Amino acid sequence: MKVIVQRAKNASVRVEGETVGAIDKGLVLLVGFTLDDDASKLNWMVNKITNLRIYEDEEGKMNLSVKDIKGSILSISQFTLYGDVKKGFRPSFTKALNPNDATNLFDLFNQKLSEVIHTETGKFGELMEVDFINDGPVTIIVEK
Repeated sequence: MKVIVQRAKNASVRVEGETVGAIDKGLVLLVGFTLDDDASKLNWMVNKITNLRIYEDEEGKMNLSVKDIKGSILSISQFTLYGDVKKGFRPSFTKALNPNDATNLFDLFNQKLSEVIHTETGKFGELMEVDFINDGPVTIIVEK
């Protein structure tokens, strides 16, 4: 499982011109699953992301989490995180988890996130337009 965590001032996602998720200050997550992923990784990932100290405290030091600042999460499925470009110029996605299992894990991941923090999502498998203002910019890759 791989998650790109981006600190955002605001973010939204549209499917076919309709906004399906939006947040103010918080995190944008690009979430991908690979072949050996299963539900056993989700609790660790939720705990890591929601407690990741990437917001500045009053002294300007990254010492606060998204929970500390009362932020939200916009979670977007992103199978292309497992695109392999070692050979040629066209990515191979053979390391990405099949859509059926990935959908189930993505839904469960977001359910677990929403038990901890306000979470909005895109729509799995749909062509999405994601807008956000990266705050910092701060971008962290978390893998399990």
